[in-house]
Amino acid sequence: MIVTVTLNAAIDRTLTVPNFQRGQRHRASDGVTLAGGKGINVARALKSLGIPVVATGLVGGQTGTRILEELTNEAILNDFVHIEGESRTSTAVVDPTGGTYTEINEWGPEVSGAELEALLEKLRYLTQGAELVVFAGSLPRDVVDDFYAEASHELVKRHVSVVLDTEGEPLRLGVEAEPFLVSPNQAEAEALVGQEFHDDEDFRIGLQSIAEMGARNVLITTDLGCVALLREERDPRSYRVLAPPVEPVSTVGSGDVLLAGYLAARHAGRTHEESLRSAVAAGAASTLEVGAGCFDPRQAGRLQAGVELSELAPVEAL
Repeated sequence: MIVTVTLNAAIDRTLTVPNFQRGQRHRASDGVTLAGGKGINVARALKSLGIPVVATGLVGGQTGTRILEELTNEAILNDFVHIEGESRTSTAVVDPTGGTYTEINEWGPEVSGAELEALLEKLRYLTQGAELVVFAGSLPRDVVDDFYAEASHELVKRHVSVVLDTEGEPLRLGVEAEPFLVSPNQAEAEALVGQEFHDDEDFRIGLQSIAEMGARNVLITTDLGCVALLREERDPRSYRVLAPPVEPVSTVGSGDVLLAGYLAARHAGRTHEESLRSAVAAGAASTLEVGAGCFDPRQAGRLQAGVELSELAPVEAL
């Protein structure tokens, strides 16, 4: 079983608004409402791929109740800690005409120390039979930046693998906890390393830098697919993977689906190369639908033949 953790769960509402313009009145042509937050998006995609998964985290108020109802309606196993604060609502506006999307995310609730301890106790219970734990998304207000790092340290001591997908200081501290895999997007990885990535050499250096900070494996999602540094025992190999060309409807949550696709393929015992192809195909398939974490696995299977994978040469020692 895989456990996903979403501290800042939300109700995600995605509106399709052709020719969206600021300051104008619009009528949405379509709308999708789902339980959201990065960990929940990963859980949704894993379930679509047939992987046993349970979603946990923090929910509060009427919005939190609705999050749990939405998860139950989707038959996604869940076991969340209830908190006093109100869970957030997030809105995304997708403009299929201009090929753009606009996100408006609330800050989310304040969380007490007792509520965080209740979540850690929940994790200790849920991970007794877990293969790995995915920490994904931002931290709520008043949660210390090293929460992911401290939780990861405890899990690693119990021989539970940790996957981390977050940003900023929580990402930097979490990487130092030596997780099995970190999966930032390109902008988050650039901020972590302290430089922009423009070519293969930049990406190679960036992957190696993040690995040297403590991550055993690194998967950076990009607009075109992903780059990755993956270890077979102690031997690291780096890859660039390009998605086949598609006409995207919405890119919201595509990185979460890509990560889920990789984890599902590795769960099934497939090689790194096969897993990366599956991951990028799943991410591409998700851009053809509205709704974070939603995609058609059959469409992903069809797209896989068009995925391009190449190995990046090792960074030469200075």
